[in-house]
Amino acid sequence: MTIEAVSIDVEIDGKLLLANASLEIVPGEILALVGPNGAGKSTLLRTLAGDLKPTSGNVFYDSRNLNQLSVRERAIPRSVMSQTQPMIFDFTAREVLQMGWLHADHNYYNEYFESAVDNLACACEIEQLMEQKFNTLSGGEQKFIHFARSLLQLWAPDDLKDNRYLLLDEPVAGLDMGRELHMLNVIKEHAKYMGVLIILHDLNLVARFADSVLLLEEGQILKAGPPHAVFTEHIISNVYKVPVMITQDPLTIRYY
Repeated sequence: MTIEAVSIDVEIDGKLLLANASLEIVPGEILALVGPNGAGKSTLLRTLAGDLKPTSGNVFYDSRNLNQLSVRERAIPRSVMSQTQPMIFDFTAREVLQMGWLHADHNYYNEYFESAVDNLACACEIEQLMEQKFNTLSGGEQKFIHFARSLLQLWAPDDLKDNRYLLLDEPVAGLDMGRELHMLNVIKEHAKYMGVLIILHDLNLVARFADSVLLLEEGQILKAGPPHAVFTEHIISNVYKVPVMITQDPLTIRYY
């Protein structure tokens, strides 16, 4: 089962932002959305999340039409990390992370809640931030707290086999090299049992971590497939308007 978009058009204020976009997010795989600024990547992600209603076409969560799902029914199988998520109130980092927990009405709440929070804090290496006020943290630290919150939203007992999906809009933007790689390694680990859609601008990171790529240009899907098939010198040079050199083993894109 998958999250599937079928022939999605999105038009806002008379401008067509997406045209005939179709894709599948498959559990166990990382699908990267790439393309120049304004290509429609965030619009497509927001449509898949249910934050934007398509002008035409449909989105299905495991064969159920997204339009027929309540907010809670959408939140259980999929989690979204947007580019910016400001906090007005003076929560601690731990409190912000805990906001991802959706299982307070289940009988396993008391048994698993604290350990799930602590395990994610450990995996994301943010334990030392937990008692600090969220708004005193750096932008990169705040981003990791929101990332952990997004993962907590998809937490489930080991015996639960329901499909889950993680939608990430430029999650590594603004992170230093070490934290960037660390977040992507955590994503790769979680992708073993959930489907991941991620928007990235660094094509070399896409080449290393993504199982498949969807290249957008001016609201349309130009090319889809594994990184080595999508990333060719001709295609990337034309789309990004800059000469590139691409080598294989490992797949590497050079543009300066």
